Amino acid sequence: MPVQPHEHVRRTPVEPSWRRFPGWRDVTREQWRDPRWQRVHCVRNTRQLRAVVGDLLDERFYDDLAADQESFATMSMLLPPQMLNTMVPEGAADFTGAFYADPVRRYMLPVRSDRDPEWPSHPYSSRDSLHEAEMWVVEGLTHRYPTKVLAELVSTCPQYCGHCTRMDLVGNSTPQVRKHKLELKPVDRQDRMLDYLRRTPAVRDVVVSGGDVANVPWPQLESFLARLLEIETVRDIRLATKALAGLPQHWLQPQVVEGMSRVARTAASRGVNLAVHTHVNHAQSVTPLVAEAARALLDAGVRDVRNQGVLMRGVNATPDDLLELCFALQGEANILPYYFYLCDMIPNAEHWRTSVAEAQDLQAAIMGYLPGYATPRIVCDVPYVGKRWVHQVVEYDRELGVSYWTKNYRTGIESDDPNALDRRYPYYDPISTLGETGRRWWRKHERA
Repeated sequence: MPVQPHEHVRRTPVEPSWRRFPGWRDVTREQWRDPRWQRVHCVRNTRQLRAVVGDLLDERFYDDLAADQESFATMSMLLPPQMLNTMVPEGAADFTGAFYADPVRRYMLPVRSDRDPEWPSHPYSSRDSLHEAEMWVVEGLTHRYPTKVLAELVSTCPQYCGHCTRMDLVGNSTPQVRKHKLELKPVDRQDRMLDYLRRTPAVRDVVVSGGDVANVPWPQLESFLARLLEIETVRDIRLATKALAGLPQHWLQPQVVEGMSRVARTAASRGVNLAVHTHVNHAQSVTPLVAEAARALLDAGVRDVRNQGVLMRGVNATPDDLLELCFALQGEANILPYYFYLCDMIPNAEHWRTSVAEAQDLQAAIMGYLPGYATPRIVCDVPYVGKRWVHQVVEYDRELGVSYWTKNYRTGIESDDPNALDRRYPYYDPISTLGETGRRWWRKHERA
């Protein structure tokens, strides 16, 4: 066989030993598998990180982390032990250096020195970069596409990702971002969502998200899903949870597994496709516990467990990293690689974002290595447009990093806009990926 650009060697996932961290040396297997223990022992601040990791990290990192929390972080710190344990999974002589370089750390625990020194935010970045709240038909229910809606049941997660696209709503406020809040009581918000769906038969696909559905008490989530399944025009239900990777222990609880089985049986009897969508960005996160949780969901009767990752520099934005993640998901955990989104244009995210051209190159580089059904699509979520494959760009000014996109439907806020389907909608590459001519133009443009 000829030498290929990517040579895959199967690596059987291993659960890293949490006892390598000084603060967890006495933690038992039973404690580790207990979701309540995981939630109670989440790392929420620098002091708690120090209690777990101790002198494995030097003061430089702790100072760097504190500086980021004070001046740049758009998400508060919340790391379940399971997620922290996937960082630097093997022993390293220079733990601080390895921790800085770790791909999971780079997006789950960002530090000040990670940020782009000149352009931490794009001039056109915004808190709600996809304008989802503008398209709420009731609080928390975004009707963006003709036949699909997004139902945000909760504004919290078991873990907070630094690049969260809903950073304006999800999690606790930070020194930089005072978060918006859901104001209705959960039961009232859910009643209004369901009432809208009953009155809107064009909607056939409901993404139940947040936040993270793992933070909705199971009886409440099951009740909502049961009522959702009574609406005959709903044919697809997708549950969105990063906790499958960050807190798989939640999805292995008997109450949750038995409840999912009940929901799946009802969905199957009514011809509704029930799927779980998770969010894994690096192969290190695909551990045996994650595979076990995915298998439990599939055995319960869920049709598919799919991954919607985010393309991020320093995490997965090379062909090798992206392919190894897809092989781990598909081959070791039965999780279907589905989408990889370009990181959205939120504040302080420029060091993660990739250009449209880089994404196009990555899409081409991963073709042919995976089964067609398991080859993820790389998509750009264009403001006011929605998901577009990166090769669907209509016009692209590579020098200034401005791409233009069109769409074939109106969102709920464009029903009276006669030009919505003819307009070209802009999207912007990170300025750091441009040549000197482009950077100089943006410096002048920003001053103007």
